[in-house]
Amino acid sequence: MASNNNNRVIVPEAKLALNQMKLEIANELGLSNYDNMDKGNLTSRQNGYVGGYMVRNLVEMAQRQMAGKNGTQIK
Repeated sequence: MASNNNNRVIVPEAKLALNQMKLEIANELGLSNYDNMDKGNLTSRQNGYVGGYMVRNLVEMAQRQMAGKNGTQIK
């Protein structure tokens, strides 16, 4: 069976910033020390919240950038 991994890094320079965002969001959700904890002991809902909030924040950032509110615009 072929592996179908869509989690490849497209922009390697963004990896550190995305990881930092993940840790900040997890902390805001009450999951302190998220980087070192065993994710298998968390519920799917807890892990899903972290990813969901990351996506929501990234979409908001892109919308602001597209609207020209960050001083830069996507061309």
